[in-house]
Amino acid sequence: MTTLLITHPSFVLHDTGPGHPERPDRMRAIDRAMAHDAFKDLVRRDAPLRDDVEAAIARVHPADYISEIKAARPADGEEAVRLDPDTVLSSGTWDAALRAVGAGMMAVDEVMAGMASNAFCQVRPCGHHAETARAMGFCLFNNVAVAARYAQAKHGAERVAIVDWDVHHGNGTQDIFWRDKSVCFASTHQMPLYPGTGALGETGEGNIWNAPLRPGDGGEQFRQAMESRVLPALRNFAPDLILISAGFDAHEADPLANLRLVEADFAWATTALLEIAARHARGRVVSVLEGGYDLTALARSVAVHVKGLMDA
Repeated sequence: MTTLLITHPSFVLHDTGPGHPERPDRMRAIDRAMAHDAFKDLVRRDAPLRDDVEAAIARVHPADYISEIKAARPADGEEAVRLDPDTVLSSGTWDAALRAVGAGMMAVDEVMAGMASNAFCQVRPCGHHAETARAMGFCLFNNVAVAARYAQAKHGAERVAIVDWDVHHGNGTQDIFWRDKSVCFASTHQMPLYPGTGALGETGEGNIWNAPLRPGDGGEQFRQAMESRVLPALRNFAPDLILISAGFDAHEADPLANLRLVEADFAWATTALLEIAARHARGRVVSVLEGGYDLTALARSVAVHVKGLMDA
């Protein structure tokens, strides 16, 4: 089978303004990397605007919250709206946000149906900081959480695992699944750092597994955290599907944090999760882009991650 890459030109139209780290050039940098001959065998699909996307979002976020975001969006030609100092709505954001969610839904459909081995969703805006009823940290809707709920509702997935290796803790995903034993959430992240959550003692109903790293930690500490905490939790959980919140801002070149991962660490983590998926989940993995703000490091890290998916 094949690896599916899902993206769309609309993701560059989510305009966060000058100087914002979560900028359209992130998509262009990944596009250039994915144009290399090494990725010629990828199956490429456009992220859809689905008729059922708002209903899918409503499995995670309240209808009032969705309506508030929709009402706040500026019209074409109007100035962008800031929901907080970091989180921006431009005239192109609503379409991009719906397609970002739709990409995860399409990936789940294809992987659960056996039409693709795995998938990478090259999307923006990011999602993992979006709590049940709060936009924050560049995020509006929690893309990976919606994908998890969609997999359960539409494909009967009984146990969904979400692994988040973004350098910032996925507080939104943790918030959404805090009391839900059908979803295992495991995260490596720098601590202390925004948003301030992700301590070892935050365990939900025994389904939350945080593995915080200290500023300055590198690949050795990251791999140890994965091997001692994240991977055993996944093996015990035996998921039907693994979702990855794939942020690449733990890279040593990233300007927003202080971890020292390199491309080889992301490649290793990809392989480790694929091995668990092969044992428990029929190989089913859906990866959704989160952070990563140094363009060169982002492109190179995505490249090794996607190559790992293709080699599964």
